[in-house]
Formats: sequence, structure tokens, C-alpha cells
Amino acid sequence: MRPPAASPALGLPIVDPNLESRVRLRLLEIEKELAGAVASDIDFVNEAAHHLLEAGGKRFRPLLCVLAAEFGDREAPGVVPAALVVELTHLATLYHDDVMDEAEVRRGAPSANARWDNSVAILTGDFLFARASDIVADLGPDAVRIQARTFARLVQGQIRETIGPGPQDDALQHYLSVVADKTGSLIATSARFGAKIAGASPAAEELLTAFGEQIGTVFQLSDDIIDVASDSTDLGKASGTDLREGISTLPTLYASRSEDVADSRLLELLSGPISDDRLHAEALALLRCNPAMDLARGAVEQRTQAARDLLSSLPDIPARDALYALCDLVTSRTF
Repeated sequence: MRPPAASPALGLPIVDPNLESRVRLRLLEIEKELAGAVASDIDFVNEAAHHLLEAGGKRFRPLLCVLAAEFGDREAPGVVPAALVVELTHLATLYHDDVMDEAEVRRGAPSANARWDNSVAILTGDFLFARASDIVADLGPDAVRIQARTFARLVQGQIRETIGPGPQDDALQHYLSVVADKTGSLIATSARFGAKIAGASPAAEELLTAFGEQIGTVFQLSDDIIDVASDSTDLGKASGTDLREGISTLPTLYASRSEDVADSRLLELLSGPISDDRLHAEALALLRCNPAMDLARGAVEQRTQAARDLLSSLPDIPARDALYALCDLVTSRTF
């Protein structure tokens, strides 16, 4: 059976025309509200806050929030504000991440720290966090608590990534737990917000939250593979950024476990940051043809299947089919 065609507007396979129409309209509404949410009376703040928003993005978190709301009252007035909260939080982390990574490009445009400086990027991220906090306050104390705990996990994950695994830690397991905190937690909250605010059943809310954490982790792990396998033109940013900075990712962690003498040169290059362009290109070429890439793809598929398994207990509605399609879409990005 051929897979359904992808919607050019959503980047998501079309599983139901009515659902697609509803989701597209809701995402357009969210996009409009995002522009207003980042606005400031101070021209420079306004420009800096709109910088990454106008560069585009997948809007994966708002999409998941909207799809989760389909399992309850999809017209609930808090769904759009909840989607704004998770996307503003995500945008804020991008400003901060680019400072920590010393990134020069984000979404095909100069990063905020490259266009201005680190201080501007950090403060702009703080401004967006403040906007998200202002909006979530209107969603009630439960939503505020969920957002606060999610934010704590985001920060915890970033700190643990920065300090690295301890001498007794398994580096791969440490990394996977960091990804769950840094990426999975906010995507899980996206699904939880959509389900909770729409009044979905407690069982559906828990399943969707668990699904969000699983597919959110998959989303980051697939990005790890794409960062190695794709070139800068496809990515809209420099490829092999983490490799250059000496940051471990799923492919490099699998490669580092190799005992094959043929991989000795790659392991030597992976032992630290790679500032030299020639050595960086050599490391990328070696890693791209290393068995570690297939191991990483296998791990992504395994976790994607775990996400699919969670969906099987949800009500059989078009939104569930869309979430299944989302699993396929996330995994297919790695090949």
C-alpha cells in the first residue's frame, strides 16, 4: 500500500482532509498569534525577538499540541495559547543554544549571536521565556506547574550535557537521558497541554504525554543523524556542528564503541573538538560511511516503534492516524 501524499502546508501525510483543514487553519492562527506574542514597544527588542521566528521552523510542538487536542474538545479556547507557550519556550532555547554552541547560522539565517552578540541573544531568549510565562499564567496553576517542571528539565538537561557523563556513567545512556530532558520534555508537554486543555480523558492524556516524550527523543536523535549525513545546503545551517565542537551525539557514541582497528583514525578525530576545516571534513566523511550510522538509524527506528505502540491504545480517530504518520515522517528523515 502506498503511503499517503504529504501535505505541502504541514509537511505531514494527509490522512483525513477534514483533519488537515482544521489543523492547517489552527496552525495559521498560531503563527499569527506568535508574531503578536513576540512583539515589543522597543524597536530593537522587537527586531531581535522576531529574528528566528521569521526564519521559519517546523512548528512541530504546536502541531503536536493541536493534534492532541483532537482527543477532546478541539475548539477549547486554551489550545492556541498552550501552543504559543511551547513554541515560545522552544524559540527561547534556540537563542541560548546558539550562544553555547557559538553557532553562526540558524534556519538558513545568521544566528542572533552572530548578527548581534551573545548578550543580545541571551537577553532575547529571556524575553521569550517571559512571554511564555505571561501566557501560561492565564491557563491556570496546573499549566504553570507543568511549564515550570518542563523548564527545570530543559535546564537540567543542558547542565548535564555541559558537564558530561561521570566516570561511572555509561556515555550512551547519559546522552539519551540528556536528550529526553532537553528535547523530549518540551514535546511531551506540547502533547500534554493539548490533551489536558481539550479535556481528553486522563488515560489519553498520559498516553499522549508518553508518546510526546518518545517521539520528541526520536526527533532529536534523527537530527543527530541528519547533521552528519546531510550537507549545509539541505540543513540550512553548518553540517557537523556538534562534531566540530566535540559534542557527543548518537552516531559518534556508537562509533566510539568500535573495536575495529580500521576505525582508529575516526576515533582519533572524535577524541575532541575539530576546529581545522580539513580535519572536520575528513571526520565527517569517515563517520558517514561508518557502521555507526546504521546502528543509529536502527536505534531511531526502535524508539519510533515504541512511540507507535503507545498510540495503539488511543481512540481510533483521524488524529491517531496522523500521529502514526508523524512517526513515519520523523524516521524517514534519517534515510
